[in-house]
Amino acid sequence: MSASSNPVPAPPPAPGPARTERLALCDLMARLGPDAPTMCGDWTTGDLAAHLVIREYRLDAGPGILFRPLGGYTERVRRRVKDSTPFPQMLDRIRQGPPKASLWGLPGMDKAGNSVEYFVHHEDVRRAQPDWQARSLPPDAEEVLWRRLKMARFVLRKVQVEVTLVRPDGKTIRVSKGTRQARVHGPVGELVLWALGRGEVAQVRFTGAADAVQSLAATRWSL
Repeated sequence: MSASSNPVPAPPPAPGPARTERLALCDLMARLGPDAPTMCGDWTTGDLAAHLVIREYRLDAGPGILFRPLGGYTERVRRRVKDSTPFPQMLDRIRQGPPKASLWGLPGMDKAGNSVEYFVHHEDVRRAQPDWQARSLPPDAEEVLWRRLKMARFVLRKVQVEVTLVRPDGKTIRVSKGTRQARVHGPVGELVLWALGRGEVAQVRFTGAADAVQSLAATRWSL
């Protein structure tokens, strides 16, 4: 039999940014343990792990993450999961990825909904530790995050400034409206962190009207 009749199988496709960030976050939290600080307010890594578990595994509690009227129930579920589930077991569940029965298990939803989620939370843990440094992202990951930056229009809907995000190659996206204008410059990952309320650690710079820039600096938001 000739060698050509036994082709070498193609290597499996590389994991996308959602999977890559998910696994990197779990590895980091495993090294740090459940009591390390994060950029999510007073949450520890144990709190964050419980949040990620209920987001994907508890259909009843997931809506309260975004809708404040349901937030009390979601927080009670999150605390129960944290108190009743060993930290390594929570990390194992997160590593497995979303179950097929969840919203995030539908085709395409992991990439669409989790690329930003896991990138931001990975940075929430990284940047809460001493001596952190910004990292460069692969071009494919940057493109996925850039396309998802449209969500900033929802997050910044109450900001009274016209904000345009500017990446290093000059591409822009306007994410809010207002009579005063400001531009936020930085690598895509840093723009994502800034837009989602991590301004204290996002490495960005501002241009535009001085009062507009000052207003942005004084406003706080998060998702």
